[in-house]
Amino acid sequence: MKRVRRPVARRRGGMSGQRVLKAEAALVGGVVLALLAWEWPSLRREARLWRMSGGFRAGHRYP
Repeated sequence: MKRVRRPVARRRGGMSGQRVLKAEAALVGGVVLALLAWEWPSLRREARLWRMSGGFRAGHRYP
């Protein structure tokens, strides 16, 4: 006897797990991008100070 495969009934108005994950990834990416844009000037300033103090070559001169 052969089983008849019925189409899977989907809930109306629901979201699949994959769509939820994509939405969450887009939200997290947007937050990270906004935070990076907000902190960009201070990160540039810190990098400049780090280079002026010697960077990697400074060793342990500055604790």
